[in-house]
Amino acid sequence: MSGDDIPEPDRVEGAPHPRDTARLIGQGAAEADFLDAYGSGRLHHAWLLSGPRGVGKATLAWRIARFLLATPDAGDGGLFGDPEPMPLTLDTPADHPVARRIHAGSEPGLFVLRRAWDDEKKRLKTVITVDEVRRMRSFLQLSSTDGGRRVVIVDPADEMNVAAANALLKMLEEPPHGVTFLIVTHQPSRLLPTIRSRCRDLRLVTLPPSELAVAMQAAGTEAADDAAIAALAGGSVGEAIRLANLDGLPTYAAIVTLFSGLPRFDRPAALKLAESAAQRGAEERLALLLDLLGLFLARLARAGALGHQGPDAAPDEGALFARLAPDTAAGRRWAELQQSLGARARHGRAVNLDPAALILDIVLKVDEVARETVAA
Repeated sequence: MSGDDIPEPDRVEGAPHPRDTARLIGQGAAEADFLDAYGSGRLHHAWLLSGPRGVGKATLAWRIARFLLATPDAGDGGLFGDPEPMPLTLDTPADHPVARRIHAGSEPGLFVLRRAWDDEKKRLKTVITVDEVRRMRSFLQLSSTDGGRRVVIVDPADEMNVAAANALLKMLEEPPHGVTFLIVTHQPSRLLPTIRSRCRDLRLVTLPPSELAVAMQAAGTEAADDAAIAALAGGSVGEAIRLANLDGLPTYAAIVTLFSGLPRFDRPAALKLAESAAQRGAEERLALLLDLLGLFLARLARAGALGHQGPDAAPDEGALFARLAPDTAAGRRWAELQQSLGARARHGRAVNLDPAALILDIVLKVDEVARETVAA
């Protein structure tokens, strides 16, 4: 497979790649923190860009990379010149040579550490391996002769295996001169504590519905119902785009309709839903369906604990939640089910369980708990 045909593990289908995303919506505080550190003249060598999946961490990493590689070091101006003014934003003109090279994937001062292509299995590797970290080390050794800034983006660090994490740690403990590490993580608690301790944290936040809609428009994605998308996406632009592009709203509505008769359910409708994830090439459909089933249970559990906050993500969702999760005890039971079914789903996918059987198993477990909960 040629380089142009290899899929990129850090791309959200239907959205621009983070390197080509011109605007970052809703993360002004994180950008300001980095600019303050840059302006102080004490730029840390490693930054941990943390926050929920899909809120713009990779986009910020690429913005910082462009900025660092395109911005000259601020000097004192020497005997005859004035110091360079401190930049007020991370913006880099699209026609800047660095921006052009990054867009083309030919910037010599940048290395992206991410999952690689497995030529033998003809698919992306499931983890970032130590071989990729060794490639990064070789890149840094060769590029050090240029004497300029260099940037490494790790996206996401959560996908490193143990050997890769230990190899990266050694580089953070003895960082090469002029190198800035931008380490993206969705779950910082899963990283080695020693990696976290050597990084300065940049925390990104979820977006409110108004900014989520703006971010989706900037990515060229339209949603049929902004409020419902916002309710399901949890403030994540990446998740909102995925839901819009994969018909997430009608799929979630079908789940709510299926469970609306609990503790009895429409078996033909359950079979139809299960079979929709069993078609050849339906891996994304299966992943979406499992995620939405888990989200339904999480929202149901939250409604039991706190009351349904709204807005409804599907017609009659609130009424269904009020019936199935009338109190905190019911909410706790649904939360336990959500956790156990999430583990079953991960195991089922890992051992290549038949997708239709996996979905039907989840539906039957939901029905079983509904019978116990409504009877109680």
